[in-house]
Parts: sequence; C-alpha cells; structure tokens
Amino acid sequence: MQQKTRFLMIGGFLGAGKTTAIARLARHYTDQGLRVGLVTNDQAYGLVDTETLRGQGFEVGEVPGACFCCKFDDLVDTAAALGADGQPDIILTEPVGSCTDLMATVLRPLGHLFGDRYRLGPLAVLCKPEHGRKILGGGSGGFSPQAAYIFLKQLEEAQLIVLNKVDRLTDDEQAELLRLLHERFPEKKILSASGTTGAGFEDLIVALAADNPLTDQPLDIDYDTYAEGEAALGWLNCGVRFTSKVEWPLDDLVQRLVALFSQTLLAANLEPGHVKVLATCDSTTHLAGELASAGGATTHPFTAIANWVASSTPVELSLASNQNATTANTLINVRVHGDPDTLAQLVKTSVAEVATSLDLTYELSELQHFRPGRPEPQHRYETSTG
Repeated sequence: MQQKTRFLMIGGFLGAGKTTAIARLARHYTDQGLRVGLVTNDQAYGLVDTETLRGQGFEVGEVPGACFCCKFDDLVDTAAALGADGQPDIILTEPVGSCTDLMATVLRPLGHLFGDRYRLGPLAVLCKPEHGRKILGGGSGGFSPQAAYIFLKQLEEAQLIVLNKVDRLTDDEQAELLRLLHERFPEKKILSASGTTGAGFEDLIVALAADNPLTDQPLDIDYDTYAEGEAALGWLNCGVRFTSKVEWPLDDLVQRLVALFSQTLLAANLEPGHVKVLATCDSTTHLAGELASAGGATTHPFTAIANWVASSTPVELSLASNQNATTANTLINVRVHGDPDTLAQLVKTSVAEVATSLDLTYELSELQHFRPGRPEPQHRYETSTG
C-alpha cells in the first residue's frame, strides 16, 4: 500500500508571514530527510511568494487566478504534479490571504475525495499582529468591517492559531495579543512563534504532527459579507524590467520602490494588506574547482526582496542581495484596502519616479489590477462526509 502524503495548510491574513513560516517548516522537514513539496495560491498571476520559495531551492507549484476553494481541481492537480519524480512525504500549502472557510471548501472535500492519497494535518492559521491588535480589540484595523470579518473568520475556523512575528513584539504586546486571542477563542490551541527567528517552531512542529479530525462543526459564515470583504480589496501584480548603462545597488531599488509605495498609499488613505517587491539580476562569478582553474565562469541570479505589511510598520528589506546591477527583473505584488484603479495609477507613478531618481529606463509588463470576485467554491462540505 502506497504511503499517504502529509498535507498541511498554513493560512492567515495578507501579510501574516505565511511564506516565511512555510519556508522554515520546509527546511525543517527537508533536514529530517523528508521530501517536501509546496503549493502557493493567488488571485492573480506572477506571485512574489512563489519565486521567493523557488529561489530557496524548494519544489513549488502555483495555483493562480482564484482561491484554492474556487480552483479545487487545480489544487489537486498541482499537488499531484509535485510527485512526478517521486511522491512527496509532505505538501505544504499557502492559501490566498483573503480566503476563509477552508475547512469546508478544501480540507473536508480533500479528505473525502482523496483520503487514499493524503493524510491531513490540522488547519493552522497565522495571526498577523499588525492588524490583530486593532481587529481583535473591536476595530477594523484600517479595513472595512467586511474585510475585518474575513480576518476574524480565518481565526475562528483554525484548529491551530499561531501568533506570528513575536520577535517584533515587546513582552507586553505579545501578552496583550495572546489575551485577546484566548478571550475570543477560548477553546482554541494557541501558540506563539516567529517565522523569521524560529522561536516557538518546536511547539508548532509538534502540533502540526497531529492528524486533522475533520470535525463536523461547520463554520457559521455569511458569504455575502465574505464577498463584500474581498471586493473591498484592491489587488495588483505586475512585472518591471529596469536597465541602465551604469551599476546601481539592487537592494536600494527594492527599498526605494516599497518606500515610495508606502508614502503614496498612505497619502491616498489605502491601508496595505501587504506590499512585496522582488528583484533579480545576474552576476558572472568564477566557480571553484576544475571549472575555475580552466577559466570557466557561470551566471548566478541574485535576489532582493522588500516588503511592507501595515500602515503602522516600517518598510523592511527582508532579503538583501548585496549586489550591484545594470539590469533587474522585478515582480511587484500590492494588496490594499481600496480602489484598484487608484492603486494601479499610484504604482505606475511611483515606478516612474524611482526609475528617474536612479537614472534607469524601465518597461512595465503584465499589469493586473482588480477587486477579487465573489468566492464560488467547487465543493462545500458542512460535515466530513459532505
């Protein structure tokens, strides 16, 4: 009998730190000698998270164009394709940050239809502290009440809540967030962790080793409110190619872009869910060993990533390349609470301004900007048997 693949889903709101946490989990499982596959998900095409994880050497499939629930068959096919060269022991999946009702629309259907293939772990949801303090305290965190509703429903359906990014919190801030979580969700298992430093990950890994009981208690969710919450968000993905005759610091480029995005979005009263910019360039370096001794050289990509996740937080250079470039291919992902047409104009204006400040030429491509459509799940099982 073929061994089942462990299937883990790590959810959470936009900017909750899912990609960083999944990368750390994947490294842990790989270090244990396990074969790991990853599946990312986005409403659009051209996802920074996918390229980030692939850049770390992981095998990554992507389900673009809608949430996992709306593209359930694509999720199943993408996960199966990860086993083309050998069945993964573990598949880690990262759903869209504005998606909820995952137990009924993804995990229960997966268990029912493909239980011979997968062994499901608990649904883990990362709590984003930047907006959690405000929303758990009764506010909306700069979002509409409908968007805040999604944030809370994600935590309500979680079988495991993880207060993430605790390395950025003071002891008092962490204690206050944990108090708010325990008060609102007294029956939940709640952990503290940091995807960046690894704090708390030993406990998280133990918790994820449990099997998913696929409880028959359906999430009480209003799909009209859910749809309104998604529709309140502006979504933008695009690519930009920057070139120049002289070198410039790649890290400076991504930081300038995100810094200017943050300034213009705040001025337009657009609260960020997350802003991510990834830039890559090629550098010719000599290899050690026989190839180098023969005068050989190879081209290696360098990557810089900057992000911004809330109006109350600074821009962060999350991955430094320490590299100068004359050409850079850049992916831009921006999620805000607000009008996508306004968002697109602000992004285009900011890209042009940064290019001028660094004396670069640029070409913008594959610009997608929209409001997410109403969630239309392929399946919705209110109980484990459908």
